[in-house]
Amino acid sequence: MLTLVEAAALLRRRDVTSVELLDAALARADAADATLGAYVHRTDESALAAAVRADRDFAAGIDRGPLQGIPVAVKDNLCTADAPTTAQSAVHDPAWDRAGDATVVARLRAAGAVLTGKLTLSEFAIGPPGPDSAFPCPRNPWDLRCWPGGSSSGTGTAVAAGLVFAGLGTDTAGSIRIPSAMCGLTGLKPTFGRVPVSGSIALAPSLDHVGPMTRSVADCAAVLQVIAGHDPADPSSSRADVPDYAAALARPLRELRVGVTMPFDDDVDAEVAVAFDEAVAALRSAGVAVRDVVLPDFAPTAAAAKVILEAESFALHEPMLRTRWADYSPATRRRLATGAFAGAADLLRAYERRAATSRLLGRLFAEVDLVVAPAMPMPAPVLAADGSLDRDTVSRSTRSMRYWNCAGLPALVLPMGRSATGLPLSLQIVGDVLRETDVLALGSVLQTVTDWHRAVPVQGGGVADRRPAGDRTPPVSAPAVEPADAAAAAAELGRRGIHVGEDRDELGRAYALHRSDVVTMGSPGGHGLLAPAPWTAAR
Repeated sequence: MLTLVEAAALLRRRDVTSVELLDAALARADAADATLGAYVHRTDESALAAAVRADRDFAAGIDRGPLQGIPVAVKDNLCTADAPTTAQSAVHDPAWDRAGDATVVARLRAAGAVLTGKLTLSEFAIGPPGPDSAFPCPRNPWDLRCWPGGSSSGTGTAVAAGLVFAGLGTDTAGSIRIPSAMCGLTGLKPTFGRVPVSGSIALAPSLDHVGPMTRSVADCAAVLQVIAGHDPADPSSSRADVPDYAAALARPLRELRVGVTMPFDDDVDAEVAVAFDEAVAALRSAGVAVRDVVLPDFAPTAAAAKVILEAESFALHEPMLRTRWADYSPATRRRLATGAFAGAADLLRAYERRAATSRLLGRLFAEVDLVVAPAMPMPAPVLAADGSLDRDTVSRSTRSMRYWNCAGLPALVLPMGRSATGLPLSLQIVGDVLRETDVLALGSVLQTVTDWHRAVPVQGGGVADRRPAGDRTPPVSAPAVEPADAAAAAAELGRRGIHVGEDRDELGRAYALHRSDVVTMGSPGGHGLLAPAPWTAAR
C-alpha cells in the first residue's frame, strides 16, 4: 500500500490521477467494507467532484499541498456539509450542524483532499463494543475476530485496510492512539488546542482532541500541517504559530534527550516488553541518547482523567439520559451515567491532580525532551462470541493513554513489531506542550531504521482472518455487585430523574469502580487547581 506522501508524489508526476486513486479506494471499499464495517456513510458523488477538481487544478499548475487529490475520510462525530453526523447513536440528531463542515473538515477540503465519507466509532466516542449496540463494531483488518480499538474504530480499520490514505479521529482517553496501535498505524494526539475541535461532538471538553491517523509519520505531519492552527470558533484553540512539520522530520536529533519508561508495572505482555526493548535499541543505534525515567503520579493521574471524563460527559448528556435513556445502547448509557457519581469535591480533586501532575511533568521535560513507552500492554484483544469486550480489557487499553489526555501533551503512536499471532505492537512518543516537531522527528527516525509501518494485513493488502470460526473469547461473567452499591447508584441517578431499571446492577458495579478511582486519585494537596492548566502555554 502507498503512503499518503507517496501517492502525493505520484499525482505530481502525473503517474496517476486523483480520479484513479479515488476509483481504487472505492473499489477496495466495495470489496471489503461489508466485512470490515468502516463506513457509516459514503459520499461517492461529492468525492468524485473533488477528485475531478483536483485533477483540473494539477493540470492548471495549481498545487494546494500534499493532501490535494488524496482520498481521506473522517470520524462520524465531525460534522460535514455533505453527510449526516450520527456519532453512531440513535439519540443524536443526524442533521446536527448539517449546514457546515467542522473546521478541520473545511481545512481538509481547502487543501484539496478528497473526502470519501464518515467512519464508524463507539457510540458518542465512549460506548464499548457489545451485542446490544445499534451500530455493529467494525473489525480489525489484521484479524477479523479482533477489536480494532476505539473510539475511532472505523478510522483505524479504514486506513489499515487501504480504504483511504488517511483519516481523522478524536481522542479523549486514547481514541486516536488505541485504534492506531491495534491496527498498526501512525496516529497523533496533538497538544490540547493545537487542532481546533469546533464542529466536533464534544465528549469531555477539557480532554477532547482531534488528530490524524495515517500509515507513516510523514503522512501524519502532512495532515497536521493542514488541520493545525487557531480557530476563533474554538476558544480553547492555540494562537501559537504553526511550524513546518515536514521540515522538522529531517532535522538532526543529536541534541534530543529521550526518556524511556514502562508505565504498566507488571501488567504488560512479555512480547510487548521484548518488542519495546528492540525498538529502544533501534533508537540507540540511530544515535539517539536514551535514559530511564519514571512518569510522575501515573496511577493517580490516570484515575483523575477517568473521573474528569465521566463527570464532563455526564454533564453534557444528562438531559438526554433523563428523557431518552432507552435509546442509548446499554453499555453507553451505563458508561455515561457513571459521571453522576462524581460530586463537586471529586471533580475539583481531579482537576487539582491534573494541575499537580502537569507541574511535575514540566520538571520531567526540563530533564528530557521526549518520553517513549509501549503504547499498549497487549495487542488487539479478541472480541467475545457476542461481539462484546469486557470492562477490564477496555480499561487496560486506556490507562497509559488517558494519562496524556489529562496532561494535554502531544503523543504519537507508531508500530514497533508484531505479536506471535501477527497482530501489530506499538510504542508511544510524548513531548512537551506544542513540541509536535520533536515527537514527529523521533518517530521519523524510528521509521527510517525500521519498516514496521510498511506492514499490511496480508501480502499486497486486504484483510486477514487467521483464526478458526469458533476461536473467540467467551463472554466474561460480571463480578458480583454489592446491594449497597446498586442501591446508591440507583438513588443518585433517581435523584436526577433518571430511572435505571434493569441497569441497576451494572451501575452498582460502576459506582464501586468510581469510588475506587477516587481513592486511587488521592489528593495532591495545596491549591493546584489555581495553577495554570496544561494548555495555557499553548495559547
